[in-house]
Amino acid sequence: MNSIKIPFAPISKPMEASAGKTGLWRFLRPEIDVQRCIKCGICWMYCPDAVIVLDEEGVPHIDYEYCKGCGICANECPVKAIKMVREEGKP
Repeated sequence: MNSIKIPFAPISKPMEASAGKTGLWRFLRPEIDVQRCIKCGICWMYCPDAVIVLDEEGVPHIDYEYCKGCGICANECPVKAIKMVREEGKP
């Protein structure tokens, strides 16, 4: 049986479209506790908008200009190092 190889990387990169920088839409933002993070990359793999990048040490960083605050990264984090917090100035 042949297996299908799936790339281990996001397919697209965030970019400004006609809607502009989409991070302005969110009410909640993910914040990473780097002391708790185990650098597994699961948040990076699951981010539907590819706004999480891993630095050379494997620490995730979020591009808040395009993050929509969906919370998938926080939900998938196995050690709960990502918390969703309310954006300032939002109801």
